[in-house]
Amino acid sequence: MAEFTHFNESGRARMVDVSAKGSTERVATAEGRVLMAPETLEKIQRGKIAKGDVLAVAQVAGIMGAKRTPDLIPMCHPVLLTSIDLAFKEEPQPDRDGRCSITVTATAKTTGQTGVEMEAMTAVSVAALTIYDMCKAVDKGMSFSDIALLSKSGGKSGTYTR
Repeated sequence: MAEFTHFNESGRARMVDVSAKGSTERVATAEGRVLMAPETLEKIQRGKIAKGDVLAVAQVAGIMGAKRTPDLIPMCHPVLLTSIDLAFKEEPQPDRDGRCSITVTATAKTTGQTGVEMEAMTAVSVAALTIYDMCKAVDKGMSFSDIALLSKSGGKSGTYTR
C-alpha cells in the first residue's frame, strides 16, 4: 500500500506539492446509487415532483459540485476541469428490499498535474444529494449506496479500474 502524502515530517496536514509533476491528460469515472420507493421513481419519470425536473437539476448540481470540490475537501488542489459529464440510469425493477434506484455516473477530465478522482466522486455525491433534496417530501426513506471510483487514468500512478 502506498504511503500517505498529506502529512509533513511533523505529522501535520499539508497539501501535497505537485509542482514537479508533469501535466498529463487525466480522466476519472465514479458512480453511486440512490435507492427509493418505486412510487418515487415513477414520480420522477412522470415529472410529478413538485420541485421540478429532478434529473436536470441533479445534472447541474453534480457539475457545480465537481467545480467546487477543493472548497469541500480540504487537501484537494483546485483543478482546471476540461470536462465533467453526468449520466443517470433508472432501475425500475425493485430489489429484494422493494426499492428501485437511480445510478449516477460522473466522468471528470483535465490536463494537469493532479487527478480528478475527487471531482468525479463529488459530482456523484452532490447529484445524489440533490435527488434526495428534491424528492424528500414524498420519500424520506431514500438512501445512497455504492459510491465508488470506477476508473482513473493518467499521471504517475497510471490506470486503475475497479
